[in-house]
This record gives sequence, C-alpha cells and structure tokens, in this order.
Amino acid sequence: MKHRPSTLLLAALFAAACSRPSRETPAVERSAEVAGTAAPAPPASPPPQKLQAVTRIGGALVRAPQDDALYLADEDHAVLRRIPLPVDVSTPPVEIAMPGRPAQVLALADRVLVTIRDPGLLVILRPDPAAGLVEAARVPLPADAWGLAITPDERTALVTSAWAGKVSAVDLATATATWSIDVPREPRGVVIREDGAAAYVTHLTSAALTRIALRGAPEARPLALPPSPFRAPHGKSLSASLGYAAALSPDGRRLFVARHALGALGEQAWFGASTVDVLMTSDEAPLAPRRRQGAPLWRAGALDDAGFDDAELELPNTSLAPFVQPRALVYRKSARTLLVASEGTDALVELDAVAVDPALRPLRTYDLGRHAGPDIYVATLCGAPSGVALSADESMAWVFCRSTDALAIVRLDEHRDDAPFELSPVPYIALAYAPVPQQAALGRKLFYNAVDWGTSGGLGCAGCHPDGRDDGHVWHEARVMDVGGESVNFLGSAENQPADAEPRGGVPRQTPMLAGRVSAEGPYGWNAQSENLAERLREGFGLHRWGPGGLGNSELALRARHLAAFLRAGLVPPPREARKFTPQEEHGRALFMSDTAQCARCHVPETEHTDRMGYPMPGFAARPGFAEEKAGQVFKTPSLRFVGGTAPYYHDGSAKTLEELIDANQDRMGRTSHMSRNDKAALAAFLRTL
Repeated sequence: MKHRPSTLLLAALFAAACSRPSRETPAVERSAEVAGTAAPAPPASPPPQKLQAVTRIGGALVRAPQDDALYLADEDHAVLRRIPLPVDVSTPPVEIAMPGRPAQVLALADRVLVTIRDPGLLVILRPDPAAGLVEAARVPLPADAWGLAITPDERTALVTSAWAGKVSAVDLATATATWSIDVPREPRGVVIREDGAAAYVTHLTSAALTRIALRGAPEARPLALPPSPFRAPHGKSLSASLGYAAALSPDGRRLFVARHALGALGEQAWFGASTVDVLMTSDEAPLAPRRRQGAPLWRAGALDDAGFDDAELELPNTSLAPFVQPRALVYRKSARTLLVASEGTDALVELDAVAVDPALRPLRTYDLGRHAGPDIYVATLCGAPSGVALSADESMAWVFCRSTDALAIVRLDEHRDDAPFELSPVPYIALAYAPVPQQAALGRKLFYNAVDWGTSGGLGCAGCHPDGRDDGHVWHEARVMDVGGESVNFLGSAENQPADAEPRGGVPRQTPMLAGRVSAEGPYGWNAQSENLAERLREGFGLHRWGPGGLGNSELALRARHLAAFLRAGLVPPPREARKFTPQEEHGRALFMSDTAQCARCHVPETEHTDRMGYPMPGFAARPGFAEEKAGQVFKTPSLRFVGGTAPYYHDGSAKTLEELIDANQDRMGRTSHMSRNDKAALAAFLRTL
C-alpha cells in the first residue's frame, strides 16, 4: 500500500486516537541500583490481600510483594533463584534446587508457587526465618506444567501443561489438584478474569485462545482473537504462533496477547510480524476491527478513552513490528504502557497500552544486548530476554536474559514526544555459567537471535521451533526472484512477499520438531538432501532469510557447527510418561512391528523410529493455495518420536490427526488399508506413546 498525499495527516490522527496523552516528566538516567548490605531474612507474612491482576500471573521472573527480592525460574539450570533487592552485584543470588526444570514462578505474601516441567508439578514454598524458603508441598500435574495464575481470592491456582495439552486447577489450601481438562496443542500463558468467572489460555501453535468457564463444572471452548487484523490481507484471517504471554489491564477490561502473526503484511515481512492483540473482556470481542481493502478503518466507541468517538482513520504503511519473538509481557500501570521482552532482538520494547493495535504504537526500545560489540553471538551481554519484572514504583524493570544467563537492570523513562530517547548502556549482572559446553553455548545464542543476518534474516530459529518443537504452521517453500537473483525461501503465506519479488510456486512444508530428533549423523531435510545436520543448517540459513546473508562460507560453516552442537546438547525433549501400555496400545505396538503392516521397516525403533532413507511418495493432491509437488518427489522417512504432539501430519500438513493420517495412507507408508477401525485406533494409540 503506497502513501497518498493525505496519509501523513491520517497517520498522525491514528496515533493520536489510539493513545492517551502522556505526562511529561524529566527523564531518569538508567543505571544499576546497588546496595552493600545483604538481604534481610523474609519478614513474617501479612494476611492475604486481594492482588491486582498484574500480580496474579506467573512468569519466568517476578518480584516479591514485600519488594525484598526477585524470583527467577531458571529452567536451563533447574533452579529457582532468589535475587535480593536492591540488586547488589557483589551478592550472588540464592539458588534453590528444584525437582525438575521450573517454567514459571508466582510470589505471594505467604507463598511462592513454581511450575515444574518434568515431572509435571506445582511446588509450593513458604518463607522460613532461618532457611529462607522451604518446600511445603508438591502437587502432581500433567506433564510439562508451564503457565501459572491464581484466582482473585488466592484459593485456586490454574496451571497449563504444554506438552500434555491440559489445564489443571489446584486447591492451594489442601495442595491437591481438583480437576484437569483437555485443551488444544501447546497451552502456555493463562490469566484469570477479575470476577473469577473465566480464564483465558494462549497457545504456541494457534491463533484462537481457549476460554475456560470456572463457575460450576470447568468447560473449555475456543475463543477467536484474529492476530494483527490491520496487517492481514483483505478477506483473510491469519494464523499465529509463539503465544507465550498474556496480561490484563489493571481494571481487567482489556486482555493483551503477545504473539507472532503468520502472514502479516509489512515491509520485508516474508515471515509475518509480531503483534499484541487486544480482547475486551466485557463482551470477549477483539478491539481491533478487520481490515477492509480500500476502505477507512473505524470502530464506533472504541476510542472513547482518548476523546475520539466514531473516528475515521486510515492505517499508515508500517514496516516490521518493533519486536520479534515476544516472550514476556507486563503492564506498566503508571504509564499505561506494555513492556514486551523481544527474544529475537535482545530488547525491551514499550508500547502504548491504550492503542487499538499496540504493536503499531511503539514508544521506545531499550537495547539490552548490542552495545557490547559487533559480533552479536559472541559478545552479547543480554541475549534472548525471556522474563520481565517491574519495581513497586514502576521506575525500573529487571529483565532475565536467557541465552547469556544474565539479569539486565533497566531504568524506565517517561515518554516525551519533544525529545528523542537517548540510548545508554544497560547494566547487568551475571547469574550463572552456560549450562552447555562452549560450542553449544555459542549456538544457544544463535538459536534465539533474529538479527544475525547470516543465519536468521529477521526471525530466529526459536521463532519457528519454540522450545525446539514446532509452530504448527505449514510454510510456502517458494522460488522467488529478487534483486539478488533466484532463491528458495519459506514464506508465511503466498500473498505476503516483497513488492519487487516475483514468486514461483510455493510447495507446502510444515515445521518439523527438532528436540530429541537430531542425534543421527544424517541425512536431513524433507527430501533427505543434506548429508549431515550442519549442512542442513547452512541450507536453512538461506531458506529462512530473504536475500543474501553477507557472510562468507567459513563464517556460515562455523555458525552451523555451533548451532548443531546446541540442538543436540541444549534442546530438551518433551517429557515421556514411564508406564505400562494399555491393552489397546499393546495391540497397536504389535501391529506396528508386524510384517503385515511393515511400519517398523522404515520407522526403525532403534534409530528414532526412522531409517533416514528417502522414498518416492506419489499420490498427494496439491493443497489449495500451494503449488503441486514435483512428480516422483522423494521424501525422507520422518522420525516418529513424540509424533502424538506434533499435528498436523505429512510434509504438507494435510492430515490433522493421526487417525486421519492412517485412514488416508492408501498404503503409501506401510500397509494399513486392510486394518479394521479398531486396529487403526490401536495403531494411533501406540503412536502417541512414542
């Protein structure tokens, strides 16, 4: 969309209507807050008080209500860290060993709650004058316990279990799980409404939220929240990924969801763009209207808080979002802004929280990492920010930097329209050594990073492979002509390409899971085209980047080796339950291993359930919106490890369930056409145990 002569005026109107005037106060210099005294023992706990919504949501990093410490769920080191406040660089944090990898922590006046991924647990800790924190209870939960929130009365905790696809309720008085219900893939963030009547759950692999009714018997249903509707192509609803974080406004009227909008429009947005979408909790409707091609955008009554009613606005042409791979999100009440941890760009970004589309109203960016030196994956001091906590007066933010095991200390300044924000170095403290060997530690930084042009081109490895898993998306692998000549790239959608590029086709390729599937030497790639993992990564540097990367072969080879080391040493496979097979699963195993079905001939159990060979796979019809496959195309036998949690299936994502995959197999992969309905169900049940 090109600017018309009046667009600048309309853009100014859009900016004014989407935000409230900010108070101008002198800027505060950002610096570390240092004290030379040790942290006092935790004080006696006051009676529980009703907490604001912003303090009832767990996170990787939170502040204690007493304002005496930060708590950090450090899953890479399997510890909970207590960091005394004010931060003293000479006083090391206290490490509290956990029974597994902690995902989120929530600090109350009299308790500290921690979710544990494997085994799935909610650990309840209580302050002790002598010992600091002591464990009071462990509540068993479905595997991969992750997100955490508590009800307004502080009686019940809700926990999402990412890999298990469940949400559970825990009675905090008795430390027992009272119910657990199924929800779609990869539930992560969870928030509870101010009235306690419902909870909202975000997902890594879909745009829809899950709404859970909490009064009476718990009931889950999908709730539509179109991602970045102002950037969606006309008549389209986008898919979304990376839904790690959500937050409520202090009055509970607005729910903010940070994620990645796949296929969103923008300059060079071949992979889409990150977004913060807003749901009005009163009617559970999106705040932003859908985009209508060639028409002004308006919403009656949506902008009353800013003094505009029935405003008629045109969306200004925008480039990429100011953040990439949003990992954490907090509301800053004093400034009516949102703080987003931008995992891919090593930054903390502040957005206007009263905007219709906050991602289109960035106020300022705090650069956390790139001041350290030009070689970002070696010299970065704060890499992959993944947790944010605010001080009690909201003048300071602490940011956990996951890939560099550091804590950044950021002084937050009031936004001023009459003066540019001056960057200054952000102080930080080192928390721990890298949990993996040196080569893998360098690859760890690269895995999350989206600004190293040689490897990422705007979206890091973690942007498509969160937690080393998958985003649930089917990409267009297209031949594209641009200024650098012909190249092959993954596109978020067929409609979303730079204006000067000429697309040529676009076959469907779903994102494969990496964690637990890359121990073999090779080959790799959907078509078994790469001899080893490092070679596949080098090929991926081109597929996942628009245009030339600007690095020589030796630099790319070095990065590929570092990344390969991290994928094998640093990515943690999903949890697997150790139990006996049910009779149905045992029957499915027998079918899988039988000479009649022949499944195990290619999906060899001893080698991650794959022989890593390529076979021609005829008979696939072209998916709508994608190009046809080349005749006689060879596909590598994919690994079946963890296949029960990686829908959709086939290279093109055309099968939504394992049952559908088996029914539509047509004896292309093993022999299943002769099986009865019960046999097919048993085979699917066995596959889910792998």
